[in-house]
Amino acid sequence: MERKTEIEVDEYYHIYNRGVERRNIFLDKSDRERFLRLLHIANSHKPFVFRLVRGLPLDKIDVGKKKVAIIAYVLMPNHFHILVKEIIENGTSEFMEKLLTGYVMYFNKKYERVGPLFQGTFKATHVDRDEYLKYLFAYIHLNPIKRIESKWEEQGIRDKKGAERYLKKYRFSSYIDYIDVKRTENLILTKDEAPDYFSDAYEFKDFLRDWLDYKSDQNT
Repeated sequence: MERKTEIEVDEYYHIYNRGVERRNIFLDKSDRERFLRLLHIANSHKPFVFRLVRGLPLDKIDVGKKKVAIIAYVLMPNHFHILVKEIIENGTSEFMEKLLTGYVMYFNKKYERVGPLFQGTFKATHVDRDEYLKYLFAYIHLNPIKRIESKWEEQGIRDKKGAERYLKKYRFSSYIDYIDVKRTENLILTKDEAPDYFSDAYEFKDFLRDWLDYKSDQNT
């Protein structure tokens, strides 16, 4: 199927996909950890054999020049979101092909299944306005709250402090990288290519609190 969105260098894109028939694509912690490692390893000009780097910390894996700048991401049970900036021509498509091919091969072998795992090719939406980019920063990083308050966007948040605590514990998102938690998964991101909206972790958290307040006020 031909992609409707043409991806161009120096532009931002919201990349996402979900499991075929809305099935879960991450069934346990090790599945999520595999996808995180692939986010880093597949974003490279270099070919890779996963078994050769399986036990290595991410900071010991030389990926060389990256294909895209990953700005934000989150993994949910049956879908994912990634915010990228195209930094070389065809970088996003090449990165996503390596990422999803590698993950589907792993998933199908582990769970003894065949056939597609995702709903067709990945989806890409051009982020062409600052307002939309700020919205995506919030949307992607607040996505895990749905796991503890499934209707918070429609009904408002009941426990804001509890939501913040949950986000800080949720390892499968770039939220904790933006609040300066030290971990090797920081290497997945290319923060230098992100817009200069937040000067530090405090401003980032304040921005997300403002978004929580805004969504809650809309439902009062």
